[in-house]
Amino acid sequence: MRFVCRNFWVSDMPRRGHTPQDAPLMVLLLDLEADLSIWEEGREVWSERMFPVAELAYQLALWLRSPAAGRRDFVLVSMQAEEGLIRIVRSDEGWRVGCDLDPDFWTAPVSWDVLVAEIKRFDRSVREGVAALGADPAFIPEP
Repeated sequence: MRFVCRNFWVSDMPRRGHTPQDAPLMVLLLDLEADLSIWEEGREVWSERMFPVAELAYQLALWLRSPAAGRRDFVLVSMQAEEGLIRIVRSDEGWRVGCDLDPDFWTAPVSWDVLVAEIKRFDRSVREGVAALGADPAFIPEP
């Protein structure tokens, strides 16, 4: 399972009167977007255009840093996207990624270590995209 980000951009930031260098946290989380897809075994199994990837990376980092990490499921509660657009749940076989909007979509289960490694790789990818747009990615906590 792999999260892939492509085509980073700032959606409404100019309309809000900000640049990536001077935007407050809420604007950075809402307006730093990219095309997000989830891949398994070399094929795309889910995708969403204009996804708030900075917000997802931010919330995933907080989830991994929490004392309940590894025991509690993750649900993206977004200021912009549908609640539950991204879910990570524990099953008897391992951790699976799914989406409330597509109840038939669930990735194959992976171990906690594999999931954490992928979230950290995704985090690095988002940080690189955010930096390329001119924003300091330090607003995203380290996972």
